[in-house]
Amino acid sequence: MTTEYLSITALTKYIKRKFDVDPYLTKVYLTGEISNFRLRPNAHQYFSLKDDHAKISAIMFKSAFKRIKFMPEEGMKVLVTGHVSVYEPGGTYQIYVDSMEPDGVGQLYQAYEQLKRKLDKEGLFSQPKKALVKYPKRIAVVTSPSGAVIRDIITTVRRRYPIAQIVLFPALVQGNEASADIVQQIKRVNQIGNFDTLIIGRGGGSIEDLWPFNEENVARAIYESQIPIISSVGHETDTTIADLVADVRAATPTAAAELAVPRLDQTLVELKTTQNRIINAEYQLIEQAKLKLKRLRQSTVFTSPQRIYEVFSQRLDLLNQRLLNQSGKVTDLRKNTVSQLTMRLKMVAPTYAIKEQQQKLHVLELRLKQNQLQNLSRTKQHYQMLVSSLDHLSPLKILGRGYTYTTDDSGRFISRLADLNSKTINVHFTDGIVNATVNKITNQKEDE
Repeated sequence: MTTEYLSITALTKYIKRKFDVDPYLTKVYLTGEISNFRLRPNAHQYFSLKDDHAKISAIMFKSAFKRIKFMPEEGMKVLVTGHVSVYEPGGTYQIYVDSMEPDGVGQLYQAYEQLKRKLDKEGLFSQPKKALVKYPKRIAVVTSPSGAVIRDIITTVRRRYPIAQIVLFPALVQGNEASADIVQQIKRVNQIGNFDTLIIGRGGGSIEDLWPFNEENVARAIYESQIPIISSVGHETDTTIADLVADVRAATPTAAAELAVPRLDQTLVELKTTQNRIINAEYQLIEQAKLKLKRLRQSTVFTSPQRIYEVFSQRLDLLNQRLLNQSGKVTDLRKNTVSQLTMRLKMVAPTYAIKEQQQKLHVLELRLKQNQLQNLSRTKQHYQMLVSSLDHLSPLKILGRGYTYTTDDSGRFISRLADLNSKTINVHFTDGIVNATVNKITNQKEDE
């Protein structure tokens, strides 16, 4: 019987297949301590997870690493979720991490991040910071009365600036009731109001120990404070919400005290230096004033004052001459202007308009007379024509040719026998009337 040997690749693939189809390895929840972690910016992260008795290699791809809300550190205990498989080129098994959170503080850290985003959106972190008083007289400290914070602050202030007064406002700095106590003391300091600086602090500890300084009520009390606040919470690597809202953040209580007060000896030296600078500056100003006074005394104004008037007298003569020349030019210009205006006034004067209208009136009168004469001549001609026509139609004209007309006693014309109502008639001739009596009437139709 022949033995069949496997290649390393085939064996590795077989083992990897076993890992991939194992239902217990497709979704694994592990807790362990981070080891061999070195941050690789914008890349996959390689590290190990270990406990007291074992260690496993881990890889977290770039896309998954971007989703976590904290920065992993060497020795940090974490909770991870992922799947276990074999890395074929090395023949080693490892866990591919899909998610990660700090073990034991995951919920607190999530709450911290949520509150941080909320307050940042409201502008509590970006508001203009209040400047610290350079030479404070009274400093309020909100911290535990039994901790090392107050001792460090007192020691530092007495060493640097002993003339400043420190007033302790004792408060709980750990536990569920600590945040309310801290808020109460901050408000109390502001109500008293005669403090130049307020220091809030406590020593280092876990995130649970520092949690009162991550509470929203503490952040808002710091934001609303009218007194500049220095926050000194935890170690230098710890950053709380209180640190972000405060006007100044100090890494340690000693650093907070150093930020709150200057060094008295340096201040005295600076005052002395400033005093000397002021004295020297005043001395230089006095010397400069003396030199200026000396130059003024030696100037022409005081040595030969008449020379000043010579220049002004000459300038006055020149100005007078210019004034006379300009006055003559202005006068001539005004005369020309008056002459032009006079001519224009004459052109638009009423006398010219009246004469022009009189001429027009004279022309119209002549035309009217001519029209009247023409109308009178035409009227006379028309009258003569009518008279001539009327004369032709006049009965007298007919009588002049030997004709007569007859009327009755009432003067009515008689043109037919039927119009004859009486025996007496009047026969009209050209030169008179004959009264006649009708003796016989002959009808023309009867004669026929």
